[in-house]
Amino acid sequence: MAAIPVRVEPPGENPVVEVSYDGQEVTQPPLTMGENLAKQARKIDFSLDGKEADKAGKEKEKEMEVDASEGDIKSFQQPVWPWESVRNALRSALTELCVASDVLSISTKKCGELPSGGGDRRYMVLDGPVQAEPLEQRPFVQLLAKKKALEVPSKILLSGAEHLRSLQSEVKGPGPARSQEDFHIELLRLRQNWRLRKVGNSILGDLSYRTAGSQYKQSGVFEVSKAEVELGGEAPSGSSPGQAGGGKVRSALKVTVPSELEGIAYIQVTIQRDTEQLVSATIGHFSPGAQKPAELHWQNKLEAAQNVLFCKELFSQLAREAVGLQAPIPHMVVGSQITASLFPDIQLIVSLCHSTGGQDKKGEKGGSSPQSRNDHSHVLEHSLHQLLRRVHRTNINPDGPGLSSAPVGVPRKRRAAGPGAADKQSLLEMTQTETLLEQIVRQAQHVVLRLRTIFVLDTLAREFKDPLLTSHWSTLSSPTCSSVKVSVVSAGYDTIIKTQLVIHVGEKMLRVICKDGRVLNFSYEPQELRDFILCQISQHQVTGVQALAKVMGWQVLASSCFLGSGAVEPFGSAAGCLLANNKGDRFVAVRHSPQCNASVYVSQSPSSDFFSTPVINDRKWENLPAGFKQLKLDKMDGKNLMNKIELLMAALSNSQ
Repeated sequence: MAAIPVRVEPPGENPVVEVSYDGQEVTQPPLTMGENLAKQARKIDFSLDGKEADKAGKEKEKEMEVDASEGDIKSFQQPVWPWESVRNALRSALTELCVASDVLSISTKKCGELPSGGGDRRYMVLDGPVQAEPLEQRPFVQLLAKKKALEVPSKILLSGAEHLRSLQSEVKGPGPARSQEDFHIELLRLRQNWRLRKVGNSILGDLSYRTAGSQYKQSGVFEVSKAEVELGGEAPSGSSPGQAGGGKVRSALKVTVPSELEGIAYIQVTIQRDTEQLVSATIGHFSPGAQKPAELHWQNKLEAAQNVLFCKELFSQLAREAVGLQAPIPHMVVGSQITASLFPDIQLIVSLCHSTGGQDKKGEKGGSSPQSRNDHSHVLEHSLHQLLRRVHRTNINPDGPGLSSAPVGVPRKRRAAGPGAADKQSLLEMTQTETLLEQIVRQAQHVVLRLRTIFVLDTLAREFKDPLLTSHWSTLSSPTCSSVKVSVVSAGYDTIIKTQLVIHVGEKMLRVICKDGRVLNFSYEPQELRDFILCQISQHQVTGVQALAKVMGWQVLASSCFLGSGAVEPFGSAAGCLLANNKGDRFVAVRHSPQCNASVYVSQSPSSDFFSTPVINDRKWENLPAGFKQLKLDKMDGKNLMNKIELLMAALSNSQ
């Protein structure tokens, strides 16, 4: 039967090193290529054949017996270097070959023939010690070798020195040689302000805000290269910033930005009613006389490109939110313009304007020409900047956990919801966050309501010289809430009477806190606030007359802030009071309405037209005041109503 060859191969699986208690097997990881090569090299047998091998084996056994007899059985240790055994074997073989080579070299030089009886046999004769052959001295060859070895580094040093000398002459040389700055110095300045990286032979930078937390996908990569030197021409990169004397100096850097980031871009925010513009804000707007991108210095060029990127990211975020929000009046996104409704007759318009050097300043669709500086609103500009940068900061700095095992990014209120027994409504409010568009809409509503309040207060302050209205706006306010303190005083009588009220301007309503503690809420209509202040002016005048009467020694017989007599007022109600002197024979009646201002009437007693009758024969009824007569206040002396009433009381008191 023919022999069948059988190939025995090791199993492909790794050997099992350990079996855990749950039955899981821990296998030995596979050997690396270096470890596998070392393992195969250990299998090489460098032992000798025949008797020498037996002799070497016996000597090795004797050595092992001697070591065992000493009683110290050394544990097997794997050599530190896996090739140590191979190196030792090769070293011993090399030693033997060197000895054989020396024996052969000596034998060839000292071999001769016997004088007689030796036949053709040759014998080796060793005569004296073996001396090494003297080396032949060749100084010229050594000198040539040294010169050749020094030639290569000398060329490198000379070329480097020549390059440095040429750069030095370009920087310090007169005339056209000074037209280009040092490339490495400008590159150092660029690296101090912008992120750069080396990709192959190119230097690339990044203009995006991704390291600040931005998730906008627009690429902001720009390329930096060395500018070409043109003799007798001006550099395309423009003048260097901070160059004294106004002369143009060539920039050694050439910065290439993407085409979609070239030019000028700005965000224009407008609050308007139909075609009447109320507030306008321009963000990232450069001066109309800016140079073309090709003529800008690399610093200005990169700043302009980053401004374009920021404006595009901001508008993209606002447009995405405008489409997703469900408002009572839907927001509209048309081209590069977003329209949101603030009030039934007022709209908020956010436009993205992007223009290049060759286009006009109107830019894309929906853009408009730059507004004047008088229409510029720093509040809205600052708010839009802060809203987007707050999103960036939140993305890279989430709320830290209270415990080491707590999840990252969960706010503190939500972490305390369990111990605080928060209800479902509170949890839903924690999960809801306002978008950028909602926040800017609320701020714009507050701006409109604040402008209306300012308009009402300023208009009334111009119309009324008696009494005087003063407004003090608080410097401590928020983007959606501010307060103003309104004081109604009469000139010269502010120590007697002074009416104060505080108005809190919110987003869609006004809250008025009166001096007596009453709290009134008004809508965004300015007419409601105007009517209320007119009523406060009427009450202030009547209350001031009463306070003046007490100072003058007169008596207040009756007073009311809601008179039911007289003509019907279109809004509110008139206020009035009846005064009498200390004897009770002189009377003054004052009536003040929000529309007709003040009316003053006087009377006296006893009545001159009293006649006794059989029905009324008691003389005491003649002490009733006679019919009241109205005075012409514009003909009286006095700078205001309080002053005229004071003079009137003094005259009536002296006439008796």
